[in-house]
Amino acid sequence: MSDSFSSELFEKAQKIIPGGVNSPVRAFGAVGGTPVFFERARGSRLWDVDGREYVDLLGSWGPMILGHCHPEVEEAVLSAAQRAMSFGAPTATEVELAERVVDMVPCAEMVRLVNSGTEATLTAARLARGVTGRDRIVKFAGCYHGHGDSFLIKAGSGALTLGVPSSPGVPGPVAELTLSARYNDLSSVEALFGAHGKDIAAVIVEPVAGNMGTIPPEPGFLEGLRRLTKDSGALLIFDEVMTGFRLSPGGAQEFYDVQPDFCTLAKVLGGGLPIGAIAGPRAILENLAPAGDVYQAGTLSGNPIATAAGNATLKVLQERGRELYDELEGKGARLEAGLRAAIAESGVTAQVNRVGSMMTLFFNDSEVKNLDSLENLRTDVYGRFFHLLLERAIYFPPSQYEAFFLSAAHSDADVDRIVTIVGEVLQSSSMVE
Repeated sequence: MSDSFSSELFEKAQKIIPGGVNSPVRAFGAVGGTPVFFERARGSRLWDVDGREYVDLLGSWGPMILGHCHPEVEEAVLSAAQRAMSFGAPTATEVELAERVVDMVPCAEMVRLVNSGTEATLTAARLARGVTGRDRIVKFAGCYHGHGDSFLIKAGSGALTLGVPSSPGVPGPVAELTLSARYNDLSSVEALFGAHGKDIAAVIVEPVAGNMGTIPPEPGFLEGLRRLTKDSGALLIFDEVMTGFRLSPGGAQEFYDVQPDFCTLAKVLGGGLPIGAIAGPRAILENLAPAGDVYQAGTLSGNPIATAAGNATLKVLQERGRELYDELEGKGARLEAGLRAAIAESGVTAQVNRVGSMMTLFFNDSEVKNLDSLENLRTDVYGRFFHLLLERAIYFPPSQYEAFFLSAAHSDADVDRIVTIVGEVLQSSSMVE
């Protein structure tokens, strides 16, 4: 793609934007090559700046559950934009969106809207500390909760050591307040509670991990977290930025029938526009200012265009209800079966993890249950796989450690085309291990 307009734009971008992108994974560092610059999207399709059409499996990293530019969402956004871009004041649409969230999400009695998933998780950590009077947060290695200081940490050298920064700029004393456990390993959480239980404000978890690839919770894992936190007086936070409204109308907490103390939301909530939220019981949410003393604010929170897109998206999800999620499950099962068959025919060693309409194809020798099981993940193979798909107009995530997504706009023909091309790619000489 050296002679493409994308290459020209990337060369120009690198001179004026750090790394040439505004979010690191977009730089293609994990797969090599030059990132594709896109110009428009509709339904299950993307078009790049050179006019090339792709079947999209990225879905803007998850928000586009209805597909790109769904007519009702598009109409709502255009109508809102004609009235105002921003008020910095209350609107009816933010009240309507909060009501929809309360109707749909099991743990929600109140909602605070913010501008991103990162802002939601930052607020969640502060809220948990403010409510409990405790300082420590437990997270899981491989789970991502945005780029807040409390979450950019890695485990120390021992099972019970305090967190250490995983990025320059994160102060050591802040990182030490975050404890790291192993996803799908309840005993690692129990050990942390045994050593630090009286100081733990909350456990925050992706109920389905999506930021080290799709990894479902093993039976009893979420239930165990619910029990541990309840017994110790800590709070359980589900980071449903990715799973909220994706797996079911009520997210993962409805899907798995485990209710957290409160949750964070984003992605699908905004129908593709920047938004985030904290949702939970009145007794917890009313600790936020101005009702309570835990401070949080945002100039653009409840933006009328973002809330219009969110309302339109959730309205369609509510109206279509179980029918839509059954369709997504059917498409997901069809794609999973096709990918597994293609892998078996090719002789390439790979794993497929799926929950509903989110999944990951891992070039890994064994079943993927947590970050430890990805120790021998062949990211170089994924890089070749990604580019061979890109050449054939299929857009997968530009990183092996990410989920990909189906939408209501993907047809069975789309799914079958993806399976056929994946099969051809896996059997190509370029994929020989």
